Amino acid sequence: MISKWFRQKNRVIEIRKTGASYEDLKRSFGIPKSTLNSWLKNVKLTQKQRGALDKRWRIALIAARKKAVKWHNDQKAIRLKQAEVEAGSLIEKIDLKDDSILDLALAMLYLGEGSKTNGATGMGNSDPMILRFFISALERIYKIQRSKLYCELHLRADQKPLALKRYWSKELDIPIENFRSVSIDQRTAGSKTYPHYKGVCIVRAGSIAIQRKLMYTSKIFCEKICARSSAG
Repeated sequence: MISKWFRQKNRVIEIRKTGASYEDLKRSFGIPKSTLNSWLKNVKLTQKQRGALDKRWRIALIAARKKAVKWHNDQKAIRLKQAEVEAGSLIEKIDLKDDSILDLALAMLYLGEGSKTNGATGMGNSDPMILRFFISALERIYKIQRSKLYCELHLRADQKPLALKRYWSKELDIPIENFRSVSIDQRTAGSKTYPHYKGVCIVRAGSIAIQRKLMYTSKIFCEKICARSSAG
């Protein structure tokens, strides 16, 4: 059976001989690539024509990749905005003046990030915001004075201890004299630290009682949620 495009075959072959790509022909004549493959398999292009097609292909590929990256970035921005809106709606439903909610939030954070040893309540992190929350919650719920907290720094070999003591002191509003020790990881010697990384700061309060309460709070809360889920 002769295809409906057969009468265009000779014209397509002539255009191919000028260096047109399969995509050009497909777009111009609406002919499937499988048919073009059959018609044009014996048409030889010059080295110059193949070079021109290869160049066009590379340019088109770069353009397609840029377009794909932009599309993915746009989609990511949409998803991030949606997540922000949903988070904002959730926060609106919460009474931020309710100390029990803050205490629970602190307990759950402590379960993941807090120190479980050393006989004191403490938390280490490289993110100042997390430590500011930790300190603010201790102040509000447990009446711990910021000036009574003490800190340790864990740094990489190429970082400057005094400069980072000043950085963390300012970020956390804790007196610089409360930074008692600095530990340097000598395994990092010879490798460059990214400028945004300011090491890990550990903030400690003297009370073991707070640690115990936070750990029991998070444990009991998790157990109750799991029990309710199991019960259906």
